[in-house]
Amino acid sequence: MASKQTIYALFILTGIGFLSLFFLNISLGSVTIPFEEIVTSLTGGQASKSTWEYIIINYRLPKAITAIMVGMGLSISGLLMQTLFRNPLAGPYVLGLSSGASLGVAFVILGAGLMPSFLASILLSSYGIVLASTFGSAVVLLAVLIVAQRLRDTAAILIVGLMFGSFTSAIVSTLTYFSTADQLQKFTFWAMGSLGNLSWNSILILTVAVVVGMGLSLYSIKALNALLLGENYAKSMGLNFNKTRFIIILATSLLAGSITAYAGPIAFIGLAVPHIAKLLFQTSNHQILFWSTLLIGASMMLLCDVISQMPGYETTLPINAVTSLFGAPIVIWLLVRKRR
Repeated sequence: MASKQTIYALFILTGIGFLSLFFLNISLGSVTIPFEEIVTSLTGGQASKSTWEYIIINYRLPKAITAIMVGMGLSISGLLMQTLFRNPLAGPYVLGLSSGASLGVAFVILGAGLMPSFLASILLSSYGIVLASTFGSAVVLLAVLIVAQRLRDTAAILIVGLMFGSFTSAIVSTLTYFSTADQLQKFTFWAMGSLGNLSWNSILILTVAVVVGMGLSLYSIKALNALLLGENYAKSMGLNFNKTRFIIILATSLLAGSITAYAGPIAFIGLAVPHIAKLLFQTSNHQILFWSTLLIGASMMLLCDVISQMPGYETTLPINAVTSLFGAPIVIWLLVRKRR
């Protein structure tokens, strides 16, 4: 385990990296905006060009805040799942929430031809897709929570979550088979994920959901440390395991479900960031891992968003593709380096 001085130094460096990436994210894009102009706009002043101010306030700042919320929420939910199931491959979507959200969106987009035209136009709006995604996640969450109350074995809940995911994926595949090219294109674009096009009201709702989920996670930190040594040890320490498991599943569902609803299913971040935090800080103490995972998750998402914007070009890459292509090699390298 790293010394206190090393941990403090790592937190300072991680914080500086986070702030640097935040400003870099707002600065770079098809139009490069100077740092001093960003500071002026964010502190209530007026930029020297009105177009710069419009881009910052109405496009890049909302996208940067969304990236921070997505990075923090998915990273923390991944940490919760890996600790609860004691499985390094567990991620935020292991309970089938992403598949449930995909099923809700698939019913709206791929099944639009079966609905009356006025209803289809409402459901195909951005708010309609968010509601469909939220409803799909909520249905799967309710089913998982009901099962969790009946099952004592935590590993069985993991299997049930995977089965829910397989079941909903099968329905999505069936809907896909009977869909038109235009419907498939819309659904594919949603599945690629997006951090842009969110209104300030949507960002507020997402932020509230993420903050509540992180509050539940913070409440469970002591329990998470006890769970590192197994369920039996945690119970012998006086831990109410069923209550703790319920809170952890609820927190993960709130984080992963709300993020999927507004940004789509974002890969890699929730699975990999907890590993990066553990390797960097050399600790399994969740009082340290919680905050380090928050900072690293937000920083990684901001960095992936910078890459997806392709600075200097009009083209924007899908964020889901960037997180996987950029992130997976980093995790492989870190794990190989650790083994050496």
